[in-house]
Amino acid sequence: MNKIKLALLALAMPVVALAQGWPANYGGVMLQGFYWDSFVDSQWSNLESQADELSCFKLIWVPQSGNCNSSYNQMGYTPVYFFDHNSSFGTEKQLRSMISTFKAKGTGIIQDVVINHHNNLGVNGSWVDFPAETYNGVTYQFKSTDICANDDGGKTKIWASENGFNLSANNDTGEGWDGCRDLDHKSANVQNIINAYLPYLLNDLGYAGFRYDMVKGYSASFTGQYNTKAGVQYSVGEYWDGNASTVINWINGTKVNNVIQSAAFDFPFRYNVRDAVNGSDWSKLGNASVMSNASYKRYAVTFIENHDTEYRSSAEQQDPIRKDTIAANAFLIAMPGTPCVFYKHWQDYKSEIKNMIELRQIAGIHNMSSYSKYRSNVNYFANQVTGTKGKLMVVVGKTELVKPSAASWVEVIAGHHYKYYLSPSCEVAWADVASGEYEKAFDVKLMAVSATSGAKLVYTLDGSEPTASSPQVANGAKITISGSCTLKVGLLKNGAVSSVLSRDYQIVPFTPHTATVHVKDPSWPSVYFYMWDKKGDELNGTWPGSVVTDTKMVKGAKFYYKTVNVPSKDYYFNVIFDKGSNEEQTVDIGPIRNDVYYEIRGSINGKMLVDDVTLQYTGGGDTPIKGDIDGNGELNVSDVTALINKILSAADFSDSVCDVNEDGVVNVSDVTALINLILE
Repeated sequence: MNKIKLALLALAMPVVALAQGWPANYGGVMLQGFYWDSFVDSQWSNLESQADELSCFKLIWVPQSGNCNSSYNQMGYTPVYFFDHNSSFGTEKQLRSMISTFKAKGTGIIQDVVINHHNNLGVNGSWVDFPAETYNGVTYQFKSTDICANDDGGKTKIWASENGFNLSANNDTGEGWDGCRDLDHKSANVQNIINAYLPYLLNDLGYAGFRYDMVKGYSASFTGQYNTKAGVQYSVGEYWDGNASTVINWINGTKVNNVIQSAAFDFPFRYNVRDAVNGSDWSKLGNASVMSNASYKRYAVTFIENHDTEYRSSAEQQDPIRKDTIAANAFLIAMPGTPCVFYKHWQDYKSEIKNMIELRQIAGIHNMSSYSKYRSNVNYFANQVTGTKGKLMVVVGKTELVKPSAASWVEVIAGHHYKYYLSPSCEVAWADVASGEYEKAFDVKLMAVSATSGAKLVYTLDGSEPTASSPQVANGAKITISGSCTLKVGLLKNGAVSSVLSRDYQIVPFTPHTATVHVKDPSWPSVYFYMWDKKGDELNGTWPGSVVTDTKMVKGAKFYYKTVNVPSKDYYFNVIFDKGSNEEQTVDIGPIRNDVYYEIRGSINGKMLVDDVTLQYTGGGDTPIKGDIDGNGELNVSDVTALINKILSAADFSDSVCDVNEDGVVNVSDVTALINLILE
C-alpha cells in the first residue's frame, strides 16, 4: 500500500484521544472549588468574581452543575437532567460566564460527572419516570430497562414487577448505591446518552475535563470508553480506597488499546497524611501511594481533604485532618502528582498556599518529577524533589531538627511545622510575602537564590523594572511595605540584573462596622430573614429565621432590613429570604460584608432568585431622594433632625430635596410631610 493510501486510511479511522487520561509532565495545581453545602461560596458568580486570585490554580473542580429538580439545596449527586444546567449554584448563563472568564485566564473548570446513578422525577411514587431531554434536535431519555437488575438490593425490581415495568437483564458491574437508580452501563441507550452528554460538557458548556463520581459503582472499562469517545484531556476518578494497588488496578482498568484513559484521586496519599498528622508520626508520609509509584505518579491526583472527609459539624465530623493543616498542604503542593487543594484550606491560608504554588513552579515540579527522602523519623519528614528548573526541599514536623547544608539549600518560606528550601541552581530573586490584600504594614524578606557567591538584590516599589542603580539590599534583608504598591525585586550579579520577581500589594485597613441587608418589599404576608455567618452560627434564629418588620423608604421604594456587626476582615454572613417554614424561599445569598440591597425575581429549581440592586439604590449620580436631607441614601429619623436644623439655622435649603411637600417653599409643613413619608 502506498503512502497516499496509508494517509487516507489514517484520516478515515476514528480519532482516539491522545491525552491518555492526564497529561504527562503536568505542572498545574488543582482546586476543589467547593465543600459540603457551599451554596454561597461556590455560586458561579462568586467564584467568577475571584477569578484573578484563583487563577494561580490551573484547574478548578466545581460541583455537578445539572438541574436536580429539587426545591432544596442540592450538591449535584442526585442528577435528574443532563442538558439543563440551572442548579443550586446558579443559572446556566452564570455557569457559562464563569467557565469563559476562567478559560481566558488560563484556568480550566472540571465538571463533577455523576453517571453511576440517576434520579427520576418521582411523580405519583414512580421509580422510573426519567425526563426526556432534547439537545441539538435529538431526544434522550433513560428507560426502566436502563436500571441494573439488582438495583437497591432487589427493591427496585419488586416495585417494577408490581407496576408493570421491566429492568435490565444485567446486574450492576460495580458496587450499588440505593440513593438513586443504578445505571446499567452495558445498555446501548445508557452509552448513547452519556456519549452525547460528555461532549456537550466539553464542547458546548466549555468544561476542561471531568471528575467522575463513585467509579467503584461500575466497571472501569466504561470510563475508558467514554473518555476515548469524548477526547477529554483531564479525567480523574473517585475510586475511594486506601490501598494503592487497588487504585492502580482501577487506573489500569480504564485502558483502551492498552492506553490508560483516566487518573484517580490518590486516597492512599490522603490517608498517609491524615495518619501522620493526626497520629503525630511524620514518618508515615513515606508509606505507599499512587504518587510514590514511579510508573503511575502521572495519574495521581493527590489531596488531603475533600467534601466527604471534611469536618462538617459536631454531628457530622467525618474524617478530617485535625491539626497542622498548612503543613499538610505544604507537603501536598511540593510533591509530584497533581495536587488538589481543598477550598476551605485555600480560604484559611491563601497567602501561604500562593507561595507554595509559586515555588513549585519556580523549581519546575510536575506530576512525574522524581524525589528522594532526605531525612525522616516520627518527629519530622523531609523530601527533596527534582524539577525541570531546580530542586525543592519540603520539611514538615519539627523543622528545627532538620538543617540542610547552606551551600546546597536556601530557605525561602517557613511556617507552623513546615519549611521550603530551593537549590541555588534555581537562580531567582524571592520575596516571602505573596501578592494580595493586607490590613496593615508588614515586612518582606528578600532572598537571593543563586549559585553566584555574594549575589545581591535590587528592588523598586513603583512597578518599574529594577536596575543596577535601584535600591540595593543584601541577601536575607527585610523591607517594610507601608502602602499599596508593586514590588519588583531582581538578582544583581556582576553588575547585571536578572530573574525579576513581581508582587502586587494592597494595604486596606479594616474598621469594624455594620452591614445592613435590605430586600425590596415582596408583598408577602410576612418576610422572614434566615441568616448565618462564615462559621455557620445562626444570626436570626433557626430555620426559617425570624420575621423582620423594620422597613425604610429608599428612593421611593420600601425595603425590609436587618443589620449585622462585621467585626473582622475575614467575617461575612449570608441570608435567605422566605415566607416561613415549608413555604417559598430564595436561593442562598452572600457572602455579605457591607450594606446590600436585593430585589426578588423569578425562580430556579423551585427557589426564588434575587438581583443585587445595591448600586441602583446607593450609587452616585442618581436624582436625590426627596426628603433625604442628610444624603445617606435613605429616609429615616435623622432626616427630620437635619431638616429642622436647616430651617432653624436658615441654611441653604433651596434644593427640591428639602421641599418635601412640593409647595415651593421650605417650612414646618415639610417636616410633617417627611414624617409621613417615613411612616409609610
